[in-house]
Amino acid sequence: MEIFCISDFKEAVEKLIKKKSYFSLETEIIDHFFNKSAEGLKSGTRLNNSTDQPYIKKRLEGSGGYRVYYLLLIKEEKVYLMFVHPKTGAYGSSNITDESKNLIYKKVYEAIKTNDLYKLENINGKIDFKVL
Repeated sequence: MEIFCISDFKEAVEKLIKKKSYFSLETEIIDHFFNKSAEGLKSGTRLNNSTDQPYIKKRLEGSGGYRVYYLLLIKEEKVYLMFVHPKTGAYGSSNITDESKNLIYKKVYEAIKTNDLYKLENINGKIDFKVL
Protein backbone atom coordinates (compact mmCIF):
# COMPACT_ATOMS: atom_id res chain seq x y z
CA MET A 1 0.00 0.00 0.00
CA GLU A 2 1.45 3.36 -1.04
CA ILE A 3 0.73 6.27 1.29
CA PHE A 4 0.26 9.83 0.06
CA CYS A 5 -1.10 13.01 1.59
CA ILE A 6 -2.27 16.46 0.66
CA SER A 7 -0.68 19.60 2.09
CA ASP A 8 -3.46 20.00 4.72
CA PHE A 9 -2.43 16.72 6.32
CA LYS A 10 1.30 17.48 6.20
CA GLU A 11 0.80 20.93 7.74
CA ALA A 12 -1.43 19.56 10.52
CA VAL A 13 1.06 16.81 11.42
CA GLU A 14 4.03 19.18 11.44
CA LYS A 15 2.15 21.64 13.66
CA LEU A 16 0.96 18.99 16.10
CA ILE A 17 4.19 17.05 16.58
CA LYS A 18 5.93 20.25 17.73
CA LYS A 19 3.82 20.12 20.92
CA LYS A 20 4.88 17.58 23.53
CA SER A 21 1.26 16.71 24.31
CA TYR A 22 0.90 15.27 20.81
CA PHE A 23 4.15 13.28 20.79
CA SER A 24 2.30 10.03 20.00
CA LEU A 25 0.78 11.23 16.70
CA GLU A 26 3.67 10.24 14.47
CA THR A 27 3.84 6.74 15.98
CA GLU A 28 0.07 6.33 15.72
CA ILE A 29 0.14 7.22 12.01
CA ILE A 30 3.02 4.85 11.32
CA ASP A 31 1.44 2.01 13.29
CA HIS A 32 -1.93 2.38 11.61
CA PHE A 33 -1.04 3.10 7.97
CA PHE A 34 2.36 1.59 7.19
CA ASN A 35 2.67 -2.05 6.10
CA LYS A 36 -1.10 -2.51 5.97
CA SER A 37 -3.29 -3.98 3.28
CA ALA A 38 -6.32 -2.21 1.87
CA GLU A 39 -8.44 -4.63 3.89
CA GLY A 40 -6.67 -3.54 7.06
CA LEU A 41 -7.37 0.13 6.33
CA LYS A 42 -11.10 -0.20 5.62
CA SER A 43 -12.12 0.06 9.29
CA GLY A 44 -13.51 3.36 10.49
CA THR A 45 -16.55 5.49 9.75
CA ARG A 46 -17.35 5.62 6.03
CA LEU A 47 -18.21 9.12 4.87
CA ASN A 48 -19.26 8.01 1.39
CA ASN A 49 -21.02 4.97 -0.06
CA SER A 50 -18.16 3.73 -2.23
CA THR A 51 -16.88 0.19 -1.77
CA ASP A 52 -13.76 0.56 -3.92
CA GLN A 53 -12.91 4.19 -3.00
CA PRO A 54 -14.08 4.67 0.59
CA TYR A 55 -13.65 8.03 2.31
CA ILE A 56 -12.95 7.15 5.94
CA LYS A 57 -12.80 8.88 9.30
CA LYS A 58 -10.68 6.82 11.69
CA ARG A 59 -10.01 7.12 15.41
CA LEU A 60 -6.39 6.74 16.39
CA GLU A 61 -5.55 6.22 20.07
CA GLY A 62 -9.17 5.83 21.17
CA SER A 63 -11.99 8.30 21.66
CA GLY A 64 -9.80 11.07 23.11
CA GLY A 65 -6.94 10.65 20.63
CA TYR A 66 -6.86 11.76 17.02
CA ARG A 67 -9.15 11.70 14.00
CA VAL A 68 -7.68 10.99 10.60
CA TYR A 69 -9.59 11.47 7.35
CA TYR A 70 -8.42 9.54 4.32
CA LEU A 71 -9.35 8.21 0.92
CA LEU A 72 -8.60 4.57 0.21
CA LEU A 73 -8.24 3.53 -3.43
CA ILE A 74 -8.46 -0.22 -3.06
CA LYS A 75 -7.75 -1.31 -6.65
CA GLU A 76 -4.71 0.98 -6.94
CA GLU A 77 -3.53 0.03 -3.43
CA LYS A 78 -3.08 3.66 -2.45
CA VAL A 79 -4.20 5.64 0.56
CA TYR A 80 -4.46 9.43 0.58
CA LEU A 81 -4.30 11.06 4.00
CA MET A 82 -6.34 14.25 3.97
CA PHE A 83 -6.54 15.71 7.47
CA VAL A 84 -5.80 14.93 11.11
CA HIS A 85 -6.84 16.63 14.33
CA PRO A 86 -6.61 15.81 18.02
CA LYS A 87 -9.73 15.49 20.15
CA THR A 88 -8.14 17.01 23.27
CA GLY A 89 -5.42 19.44 24.26
CA ALA A 90 -4.53 22.91 23.03
CA TYR A 91 -5.40 22.12 19.39
CA GLY A 92 -8.21 19.71 20.20
CA SER A 93 -11.63 19.88 18.59
CA SER A 94 -14.63 17.61 18.74
CA ASN A 95 -15.04 17.09 14.98
CA ILE A 96 -14.70 18.98 11.75
CA THR A 97 -17.78 20.30 10.02
CA ASP A 98 -19.51 18.59 7.12
CA GLU A 99 -18.40 21.54 4.99
CA SER A 100 -14.75 20.89 5.94
CA LYS A 101 -15.14 17.17 5.20
CA ASN A 102 -16.50 18.00 1.75
CA LEU A 103 -13.73 20.54 1.10
CA ILE A 104 -10.88 18.14 1.88
CA TYR A 105 -12.62 15.44 -0.18
CA LYS A 106 -12.60 17.79 -3.18
CA LYS A 107 -9.01 18.83 -2.43
CA VAL A 108 -7.70 15.28 -2.47
CA TYR A 109 -9.17 14.55 -5.90
CA GLU A 110 -7.75 17.81 -7.24
CA ALA A 111 -4.34 16.98 -5.73
CA ILE A 112 -4.42 13.50 -7.30
CA LYS A 113 -5.30 15.02 -10.69
CA THR A 114 -2.51 17.63 -10.50
CA ASN A 115 -0.03 15.36 -8.65
CA ASP A 116 0.23 17.97 -5.87
CA LEU A 117 0.93 15.34 -3.25
CA TYR A 118 3.51 14.11 -0.78
CA LYS A 119 4.55 10.48 -0.48
CA LEU A 120 5.00 9.30 3.08
CA GLU A 121 7.87 7.09 4.10
CA ASN A 122 8.83 5.69 7.47
CA ILE A 123 12.46 6.62 8.15
CA ASN A 124 13.59 5.18 11.48
CA GLY A 125 10.21 5.72 13.14
CA LYS A 126 9.72 9.23 11.73
CA ILE A 127 7.47 10.29 8.89
CA ASP A 128 9.28 11.70 5.89
CA PHE A 129 7.18 13.71 3.43
CA LYS A 130 8.62 13.39 -0.09
CA VAL A 131 7.46 15.88 -2.71
CA LEU A 132 6.26 14.15 -5.89
